[in-house]
Amino acid sequence: MLNDFIFGQARAAQKAKLPTADEALPHRSQPALFNPEHFVSGHRIVDPLPENLEKAVFGLGCFWGAERLFWELPGVYSTAVGYAGGITAHPSYEDVCSGQTGHAEVVIVFFDPSAITYDALLGAFWEAHDPTQGMRQGNDLGTQYRSALYTIDEAQMESAKRSAALFQAALSEKGYANITTEIGALDTFYYADDYHQQYLAKNPNGYCGLAGTGACYRPED
Repeated sequence: MLNDFIFGQARAAQKAKLPTADEALPHRSQPALFNPEHFVSGHRIVDPLPENLEKAVFGLGCFWGAERLFWELPGVYSTAVGYAGGITAHPSYEDVCSGQTGHAEVVIVFFDPSAITYDALLGAFWEAHDPTQGMRQGNDLGTQYRSALYTIDEAQMESAKRSAALFQAALSEKGYANITTEIGALDTFYYADDYHQQYLAKNPNGYCGLAGTGACYRPED
């Protein structure tokens, strides 16, 4: 029993540790295969896309429920799941789940800024999960489940940082710890394979791990 406990603790510690470049899995040469059209809306999820759209990338735990959260918002044109923030190029789902790619499970959101703002998307992001848990989200343990905001430009970076400060105040009122969300510039978004795209539309009874804190995001006037 003691050995099992020690092994479990060691495994948990390993899953919460980002790999170095030397430790990461080797790059894959080919991207994942996926349908370029959204399973729900029929809109494209990859270029070419309408020129009026902007994009944003969010990580809030398992990407199945996270993607549904965003595709249901008015003003969102399409969404896709994938990986960002890591080392290994073109990783598979199994690669990412091994914890040896450094990537987070994320959702890329294509939206019409005249219909929904980036700040509104940030509000949905903050309220839908617990951003204080480090390398986990609920019972999902591992670096791939970390809370993350990967920004497209300097304006998004400023908005993301400002929103984190605002939501930290709301969390602190409820007794939560400090936000651990990774906020950084997007390097590369790697699309996941077709099986995982719009998963909860294809599998309505599938797993959704989203669980918010009850704190409300209150943007500045």
